[in-house]
Amino acid sequence: MVASRSARERKAAVEAGPLATVSIDLDGQKQFAYKIGCTVCRAKGHRKWSAYRPGGDNGYMAAMDRWIFHLVEKHPGADAPCLAFLAEAQQRLHERREGSGAGAGSDPDS
Repeated sequence: MVASRSARERKAAVEAGPLATVSIDLDGQKQFAYKIGCTVCRAKGHRKWSAYRPGGDNGYMAAMDRWIFHLVEKHPGADAPCLAFLAEAQQRLHERREGSGAGAGSDPDS
């Protein structure tokens, strides 16, 4: 049985920890688009920092990886269940950079 959108949202919120806000929207192809925001940090002016990753099979992992990196960099003392997957997130980032030619000015994290 496939989990509902609200169930996926609750699970992601628990994984992301207390500093996160999580929402799941539908993108243009009717796939889940994950948005994980920080309750503390600001990105530009009044906007809260957030990671938004549209649908596809790895939308959840891509958003959560970005959130993990944000926690490690900006909130090093924070505790969140997703931090248990830091090594895997770093490995996926390394693989993306290797596959995309990181020296060509591309930013695989955005």
